[in-house]
Amino acid sequence: MATELYLVRHGEAVANVEPVIGGMRGDAGLTARGRDQARLLEERLVDRPLHADRLVASTLPRALETAEYVARALGLPVQHDDGLHELRPGEADGLTVEQWRARYRGGEEPPGTRDPYRAFSPGGESWATFLARAGGALSRLVARHRDETVVAVCHAGVVEASFALAFGLGASGNRVDCAPLNTSLTHWRHRLSSAGEPEWTLVSFNDADHLTGSGLPAAPPRDAVPLPGEDPAAET
Repeated sequence: MATELYLVRHGEAVANVEPVIGGMRGDAGLTARGRDQARLLEERLVDRPLHADRLVASTLPRALETAEYVARALGLPVQHDDGLHELRPGEADGLTVEQWRARYRGGEEPPGTRDPYRAFSPGGESWATFLARAGGALSRLVARHRDETVVAVCHAGVVEASFALAFGLGASGNRVDCAPLNTSLTHWRHRLSSAGEPEWTLVSFNDADHLTGSGLPAAPPRDAVPLPGEDPAAET
């Protein structure tokens, strides 16, 4: 038995455009372009139907708003899953990127030093705890829905966490930013081997052909929550 897992990155969010840290407090939902991207995704899923058994979504506003479009196309209710949140920023939630850097990233030597075990801000996650939480959420999702097709509306970091989970990469390993596009689909197939070990097959990645020729930007100016190794100062 195999689980077909489609990860959908949300549409362009206000937090992608404004230099604001987009946790639950700072997330103001989608931009007008983000809603247009989600509408094009909806039209694609209607024109080229995808049979799905479950639709789940992160409860961050930008993901829930995107999921509304997907739900109409699939004819499925949205099931909420907090485990699919982007990296949780803690006290920095809602601050501008400059405020976050000044309060919580001052004195780094050299600038941009990557410490996967350092919390984003007090009360927030580190890259290591995020990978553990997001990877656990994805593992539970495929375990609960064997022999089903699941669509999960989530975030760039969760898509990246799926690669870490599939490839067995730890937090201290080299980070490879896969840079999924807004409203893109990444399709994984998960099954258990004869020995009971998880096997992941990447069927497709970063599929956003519904945006081709639309004139809409596929990639946002910045991530809603800067991830390790990024230079938010250059993106604001």
